[in-house]
Amino acid sequence: MHIALLNQHHHNPDCPATCRHYSFMEELVQRHRVSLVTSDGWRRTRVTHAYSWVPEGVELLECEAPYTNKMGVRKRLKSFAGFAGSAFKKTMQMPKPDVLWAVSTPLSTPWVAAQVARLRGVPWVFEVQDLWPSFPIQMGAVQNTWLQQRLYSMEKSLYERASHIITLSPDMSDYVADLGIPREKITTNYNGTDLNMVSAVQEHELALLRQKYGLQGKQVALYAGTYGRANSIPMLMQVMEQMAANTSITFVFTGNGYYEAQLQELAQRLPNLLLLPPQPRPEVFKWFKLADISLVPFNDLPVLATNSPAKFYDSLACGTPALVTNPGWTKSFVEKHACGWYTPAGQADAMVQLLQEVLAQPELLRACAANGAAIARQLFDRKQLVQQVENVLLSVVK
Repeated sequence: MHIALLNQHHHNPDCPATCRHYSFMEELVQRHRVSLVTSDGWRRTRVTHAYSWVPEGVELLECEAPYTNKMGVRKRLKSFAGFAGSAFKKTMQMPKPDVLWAVSTPLSTPWVAAQVARLRGVPWVFEVQDLWPSFPIQMGAVQNTWLQQRLYSMEKSLYERASHIITLSPDMSDYVADLGIPREKITTNYNGTDLNMVSAVQEHELALLRQKYGLQGKQVALYAGTYGRANSIPMLMQVMEQMAANTSITFVFTGNGYYEAQLQELAQRLPNLLLLPPQPRPEVFKWFKLADISLVPFNDLPVLATNSPAKFYDSLACGTPALVTNPGWTKSFVEKHACGWYTPAGQADAMVQLLQEVLAQPELLRACAANGAAIARQLFDRKQLVQQVENVLLSVVK
């Protein structure tokens, strides 16, 4: 079949990002024709050039729509609108696909798919990566009540019009079902991770990293991700301030974003904070393998409790227990599978206490590491997850 994937935020493994759809397209293009409609917004974030921008065989239809995480609301809206207009034109002009597969965020991308599907008479699948408009509304980016209601109405209409809905977490699926969408129309497909890249990491590479950064004999707490406004970075800064005297523990941060300048200033003052530039996909797995525990914090907002953070999957797959702050499905997951811990969002004192307790118990850390790696092999392998997506796409075509 001919699959047209609409995804404004395309990355490849040279970028410091999860690359879910790169991995999926790499598999799907072996059996199907795949066309990717995307923006050029993330090309400049490539740290290396070891990979092609899209997998071999994928047809690239690229739109000019600059985007960065540091953009304000107006610039983001301009980027979303610019991509939507260009993507509509390119998707209408391409040879008629058998199915459209639209990835949100933002909500404007599935809106384009809905219009093209209606005009060209093809089915479409709505992949929900984050709940929109709940996310921008709860983050305070959309304060006009009338506009909020219009966006919620648009969201529900798109769920109703889609042939099928894929969500990245059980809590997202519950949210969509609670809007009255039939359960049989919803599939939960975890964000997942690339187990082949995890397996490629060698022990001598970890020893070299420890030597290079002076980490011999130290325990490492890793934060690998965006320094964004939703990521509870100010709380993590409080945690590190409180633990500054404990030089046996080093906090390693790799990423960029809104709080980058504040973290750089903090790293000048704290002896146990190592701030690294963003890492390409294969390199970040080395840091997860090296770490004793990874931090997966978010602000205390209901919508953030539903999310499906890439660093959660990457951490467990590497055998690194995760410390989460969401009271939703990730809390339930680490408790059920004994592969990590939970402390409430925004409570730095609680996180400090837990870190001190668990890092003093090497046997507990090893047990949680083994549990995480085992459950990741069972549930988070993208080579298995893509088969579920492929079955959804085939079912709506039939």
